[in-house]
Amino acid sequence: MFAISFSGESRLSVSVMSTTTSESQADPKTTTVHLRATGHVRDAMETPHQEFTFEGDTLRDLLEAFFEERPDLAEMLIAETEAEATTDGWAKPPENLPGTWHKNPEGEQTKPYARVLVNGKFNEVLDGFDTKIEDGDRVSFVYPFIFCC
Repeated sequence: MFAISFSGESRLSVSVMSTTTSESQADPKTTTVHLRATGHVRDAMETPHQEFTFEGDTLRDLLEAFFEERPDLAEMLIAETEAEATTDGWAKPPENLPGTWHKNPEGEQTKPYARVLVNGKFNEVLDGFDTKIEDGDRVSFVYPFIFCC
């Protein structure tokens, strides 16, 4: 689970409680993915299209490593509470939704309009932050520009 906290000087601290175990502490697995960004995240990243190598093989491992380097992007994308993950104006859903609907647990959700995708699919429809990632996968940080009136 992500924990985002701020210190007195507006420093952001991001920590992730991993639910995965490594096979060998001496020889951790590394994975290299293609990171892509759109909208506000693209503007914030110096290189919106890049390869990123991290220890582990889950989206959680990737986010922990990447947000350690870029905590400003964690603040932009990850909602710490349920209230931060929702916005006013959503239409009320019907009582019986068709199909299967998944929602990441609190602390593992994105802010309104922001999404994290793995190979073009929302992480929520996969295994959330526990989604397995392989070398060469594409992970996208999406936060579109929204203009009104």
